Amino acid sequence: MSQGPLMPKATAVWLVENTSLAFEQIADFCKLHPLEVKGIADGEVAAGIKGLDPVSTGQLTRDEIEKAQKAPHYKLKPAVSKVKLPEVKRTTKGPRYTPLSRRQDRPNAILWLLRNHPELKDSQIIRLVGTTKSTIQQIRERTHWNSGSLQPMDPVTLGLTTQINLDFEVQRAAADRPAAMAAESGASLLPTEVSTAPEPEETAEHGGREERIDADSVFAKLKGRHQDEDDDA
Repeated sequence: MSQGPLMPKATAVWLVENTSLAFEQIADFCKLHPLEVKGIADGEVAAGIKGLDPVSTGQLTRDEIEKAQKAPHYKLKPAVSKVKLPEVKRTTKGPRYTPLSRRQDRPNAILWLLRNHPELKDSQIIRLVGTTKSTIQQIRERTHWNSGSLQPMDPVTLGLTTQINLDFEVQRAAADRPAAMAAESGASLLPTEVSTAPEPEETAEHGGREERIDADSVFAKLKGRHQDEDDDA
Protein backbone atom coordinates (compact mmCIF):
# COMPACT_ATOMS: atom_id res chain seq x y z
CA MET A 1 0.00 0.00 0.00
CA SER A 2 1.48 3.32 -1.15
CA GLN A 3 1.78 6.24 1.20
CA GLY A 4 -0.78 9.03 0.85
CA PRO A 5 0.09 12.64 0.07
CA LEU A 6 1.06 15.23 2.62
CA MET A 7 -2.00 16.89 4.13
CA PRO A 8 -4.48 14.51 2.46
CA LYS A 9 -7.62 16.48 3.28
CA ALA A 10 -6.15 19.74 1.96
CA THR A 11 -5.07 17.90 -1.21
CA ALA A 12 -8.55 16.42 -1.58
CA VAL A 13 -10.08 19.89 -1.23
CA TRP A 14 -7.91 21.19 -4.08
CA LEU A 15 -8.69 18.21 -6.33
CA VAL A 16 -12.43 18.56 -5.70
CA GLU A 17 -12.35 22.28 -6.49
CA ASN A 18 -9.96 22.24 -9.46
CA THR A 19 -10.51 18.92 -11.26
CA SER A 20 -13.30 16.71 -12.51
CA LEU A 21 -11.91 13.57 -10.94
CA ALA A 22 -14.33 11.04 -9.49
CA PHE A 23 -14.72 10.86 -5.74
CA GLU A 24 -13.30 7.32 -5.79
CA GLN A 25 -10.18 8.49 -7.62
CA ILE A 26 -9.57 11.32 -5.17
CA ALA A 27 -10.28 9.05 -2.21
CA ASP A 28 -7.85 6.41 -3.51
CA PHE A 29 -5.06 8.95 -4.05
CA CYS A 30 -5.57 10.76 -0.73
CA LYS A 31 -6.23 7.53 1.25
CA LEU A 32 -9.66 8.74 2.35
CA HIS A 33 -13.10 7.19 2.25
CA PRO A 34 -15.21 8.10 -0.81
CA LEU A 35 -18.01 9.35 1.47
CA GLU A 36 -15.50 11.65 3.14
CA VAL A 37 -14.56 13.09 -0.26
CA LYS A 38 -18.25 13.51 -1.05
CA GLY A 39 -18.63 15.35 2.25
CA ILE A 40 -15.80 17.68 1.21
CA ALA A 41 -17.61 18.39 -2.06
CA ASP A 42 -20.85 19.07 -0.17
CA GLY A 43 -19.07 21.36 2.28
CA GLU A 44 -19.84 19.15 5.25
CA VAL A 45 -16.25 17.96 5.77
CA ALA A 46 -12.98 19.90 5.96
CA ALA A 47 -14.76 23.21 6.24
CA GLY A 48 -12.25 26.06 6.41
CA ILE A 49 -9.35 23.95 5.12
CA LYS A 50 -7.41 25.64 2.34
CA GLY A 51 -6.70 23.44 -0.65
CA LEU A 52 -3.13 22.25 -1.27
CA ASP A 53 -1.98 21.97 -4.90
CA PRO A 54 -0.34 18.51 -5.29
CA VAL A 55 1.22 19.59 -8.59
CA SER A 56 3.14 22.52 -7.12
CA THR A 57 4.35 20.34 -4.25
CA GLY A 58 5.62 17.67 -6.65
CA GLN A 59 3.22 14.97 -5.46
CA LEU A 60 1.25 14.71 -8.69
CA THR A 61 1.78 15.69 -12.33
CA ARG A 62 -0.61 17.62 -14.55
CA ASP A 63 -0.46 14.88 -17.17
CA GLU A 64 -1.49 12.29 -14.56
CA ILE A 65 -4.54 14.39 -13.61
CA GLU A 66 -5.61 14.81 -17.25
CA LYS A 67 -5.17 11.10 -17.87
CA ALA A 68 -7.32 10.22 -14.86
CA GLN A 69 -10.05 12.71 -15.85
CA LYS A 70 -10.47 10.91 -19.17
CA ALA A 71 -10.77 7.48 -17.50
CA PRO A 72 -13.00 7.44 -14.35
CA HIS A 73 -11.66 4.07 -13.26
CA TYR A 74 -8.01 5.04 -13.61
CA LYS A 75 -6.03 5.25 -10.36
CA LEU A 76 -3.77 8.22 -9.89
CA LYS A 77 -0.10 7.43 -9.49
CA PRO A 78 1.94 9.75 -7.28
CA ALA A 79 4.92 11.47 -8.84
CA VAL A 80 8.35 10.13 -8.05
CA SER A 81 10.36 12.66 -6.11
CA LYS A 82 13.62 13.66 -7.76
CA VAL A 83 15.15 14.66 -4.45
CA LYS A 84 16.29 11.77 -2.27
CA LEU A 85 16.36 12.62 1.37
CA PRO A 86 19.10 10.96 3.44
CA GLU A 87 17.96 8.32 5.86
CA VAL A 88 17.84 9.58 9.40
CA LYS A 89 19.64 7.24 11.75
CA ARG A 90 18.52 7.13 15.34
CA THR A 91 21.20 7.65 17.92
CA THR A 92 21.37 5.83 21.23
CA LYS A 93 23.15 8.59 23.13
CA GLY A 94 21.76 9.73 26.44
CA PRO A 95 20.51 7.89 29.54
CA ARG A 96 19.45 4.32 29.07
CA TYR A 97 15.65 4.05 29.00
CA THR A 98 14.17 1.42 31.26
CA PRO A 99 10.55 0.29 30.74
CA LEU A 100 8.18 1.04 33.59
CA SER A 101 7.50 -2.65 34.13
CA ARG A 102 11.18 -3.29 34.85
CA ARG A 103 12.10 -0.23 36.90
CA GLN A 104 11.00 -1.93 40.10
CA ASP A 105 13.68 -4.60 39.51
CA ARG A 106 16.58 -2.14 39.37
CA PRO A 107 17.29 -2.22 43.15
CA ASN A 108 17.55 -6.04 42.96
CA ALA A 109 19.95 -5.72 40.02
CA ILE A 110 22.05 -3.13 41.89
CA LEU A 111 22.29 -5.44 44.90
CA TRP A 112 23.42 -8.29 42.62
CA LEU A 113 26.14 -6.11 41.06
CA LEU A 114 27.38 -4.91 44.45
CA ARG A 115 27.70 -8.47 45.73
CA ASN A 116 29.07 -10.19 42.64
CA HIS A 117 31.16 -7.39 41.16
CA PRO A 118 32.30 -5.08 43.98
CA GLU A 119 35.06 -3.80 41.72
CA LEU A 120 32.52 -1.90 39.61
CA LYS A 121 32.38 1.85 40.10
CA ASP A 122 29.12 3.66 40.73
CA SER A 123 29.33 5.28 37.30
CA GLN A 124 29.55 1.84 35.68
CA ILE A 125 26.49 0.56 37.56
CA ILE A 126 24.62 3.69 36.50
CA ARG A 127 25.44 2.97 32.86
CA LEU A 128 24.38 -0.66 33.15
CA VAL A 129 20.98 -0.35 34.83
CA GLY A 130 20.15 3.37 34.50
CA THR A 131 19.98 4.29 38.16
CA THR A 132 21.30 7.11 40.35
CA LYS A 133 24.33 7.37 42.63
CA SER A 134 22.16 8.06 45.68
CA THR A 135 20.17 4.86 45.10
CA ILE A 136 23.38 2.82 44.86
CA GLN A 137 24.64 4.37 48.10
CA GLN A 138 21.38 3.60 49.89
CA ILE A 139 21.44 -0.04 48.81
CA ARG A 140 25.12 -0.37 49.75
CA GLU A 141 24.49 1.08 53.23
CA ARG A 142 21.15 -0.74 53.61
CA THR A 143 19.25 2.53 54.07
CA HIS A 144 17.01 1.94 51.05
CA TRP A 145 13.31 2.05 51.89
CA ASN A 146 12.86 -1.53 50.60
CA SER A 147 16.13 -3.03 51.83
CA GLY A 148 14.40 -5.81 53.75
CA SER A 149 12.68 -7.17 50.64
CA LEU A 150 15.50 -6.83 48.09
CA GLN A 151 16.79 -9.99 46.44
CA PRO A 152 19.96 -9.98 44.28
CA MET A 153 18.98 -10.65 40.68
CA ASP A 154 21.12 -10.73 37.53
CA PRO A 155 20.47 -7.55 35.50
CA VAL A 156 20.98 -9.50 32.27
CA THR A 157 18.22 -11.94 33.22
CA LEU A 158 15.98 -9.01 34.12
CA GLY A 159 16.58 -7.44 30.72
CA LEU A 160 18.10 -4.26 32.16
CA THR A 161 21.36 -4.69 30.25
CA THR A 162 23.11 -7.10 27.90
CA GLN A 163 25.77 -9.65 28.72
CA ILE A 164 28.16 -7.86 26.35
CA ASN A 165 27.79 -4.56 28.22
CA LEU A 166 28.20 -6.27 31.59
CA ASP A 167 31.34 -8.12 30.50
CA PHE A 168 32.79 -4.92 29.07
CA GLU A 169 32.31 -2.98 32.31
CA VAL A 170 33.69 -5.86 34.41
CA GLN A 171 36.79 -6.10 32.22
CA ARG A 172 37.31 -2.35 32.42
CA ALA A 173 37.04 -2.43 36.21
CA ALA A 174 39.48 -5.37 36.38
CA ALA A 175 41.99 -3.47 34.23
CA ASP A 176 41.84 -0.47 36.55
CA ARG A 177 42.00 -2.54 39.76
CA PRO A 178 45.77 -3.50 39.83
CA ALA A 179 46.86 0.15 39.73
CA ALA A 180 44.40 1.06 42.46
CA MET A 181 45.54 -1.83 44.66
CA ALA A 182 49.19 -0.83 44.26
CA ALA A 183 48.39 2.72 45.31
CA GLU A 184 46.42 1.55 48.35
CA SER A 185 49.03 -0.94 49.55
CA GLY A 186 51.81 1.70 49.86
CA ALA A 187 55.41 0.59 50.39
CA SER A 188 56.07 -3.10 49.87
CA LEU A 189 57.65 -5.36 52.53
CA LEU A 190 61.36 -6.03 52.41
CA PRO A 191 62.56 -9.52 51.51
CA THR A 192 63.18 -11.97 54.37
CA GLU A 193 66.91 -12.03 53.70
CA VAL A 194 67.16 -8.28 54.11
CA SER A 195 64.86 -7.93 57.10
CA THR A 196 66.55 -10.75 59.10
CA ALA A 197 70.18 -9.92 58.26
CA PRO A 198 72.22 -8.48 61.22
CA GLU A 199 73.49 -4.95 61.00
CA PRO A 200 77.31 -4.98 61.27
CA GLU A 201 77.67 -1.51 62.71
CA GLU A 202 75.10 -2.01 65.40
CA THR A 203 76.62 -5.41 66.37
CA ALA A 204 80.12 -4.02 66.57
CA GLU A 205 78.93 -1.11 68.67
CA HIS A 206 77.02 -3.44 70.97
CA GLY A 207 80.02 -5.78 71.26
CA GLY A 208 82.40 -2.92 72.10
CA ARG A 209 79.99 -1.75 74.74
CA GLU A 210 79.95 -5.18 76.40
CA GLU A 211 83.76 -5.40 76.27
CA ARG A 212 84.05 -1.97 77.95
CA ILE A 213 81.68 -3.03 80.70
CA ASP A 214 83.62 -6.27 81.31
CA ALA A 215 86.97 -4.41 81.51
CA ASP A 216 85.61 -1.91 84.01
CA SER A 217 84.35 -4.66 86.27
CA VAL A 218 87.70 -6.47 86.16
CA PHE A 219 89.64 -3.32 87.08
CA ALA A 220 87.20 -2.62 89.88
CA LYS A 221 87.72 -6.09 91.30
CA LEU A 222 91.51 -5.76 91.09
CA LYS A 223 91.44 -2.38 92.76
CA GLY A 224 89.33 -3.76 95.57
CA ARG A 225 91.72 -6.67 96.06
CA HIS A 226 94.75 -4.35 96.32
CA GLN A 227 92.99 -2.27 98.97
CA ASP A 228 92.30 -5.41 101.03
CA GLU A 229 95.98 -6.43 100.83
CA ASP A 230 97.13 -3.00 102.01
CA ASP A 231 94.73 -3.13 104.95
CA ASP A 232 96.08 -6.55 106.01
CA ALA A 233 99.61 -5.27 105.85
